[in-house]
Amino acid sequence: MDKIIYDDFKKVEIKIGKILTVERIEKSEKLLKLSVDFAEETGPRQILSGIAKYFPNIEDLIGKKCPFVTNLEPKPMMGMESNGMILAVGGGDDPFSLFEVADEGLVGKIIK
Repeated sequence: MDKIIYDDFKKVEIKIGKILTVERIEKSEKLLKLSVDFAEETGPRQILSGIAKYFPNIEDLIGKKCPFVTNLEPKPMMGMESNGMILAVGGGDDPFSLFEVADEGLVGKIIK
């Protein structure tokens, strides 16, 4: 994998968001539509994530507080727009896990 320089990494904005709702996306086995609260004046963001196979019971995601990359350009997927990316580790044949935060007060905070 190519290495990035530190100045590239400094451009990444990571915020803690609370997942409010989760929906399956019709005609997709991978994607879930998340509504995520970052305590922004504009309200919750829509984030699409390819994590459906790891959450057969999508309601398990509701209320989780996780880090998200929030300064990515919007990405169109399946006729919808994703406005961020959830951070996780693993996947494929490896064990999968979301990063989670226990403290409610961190929602909307930028991780530096």
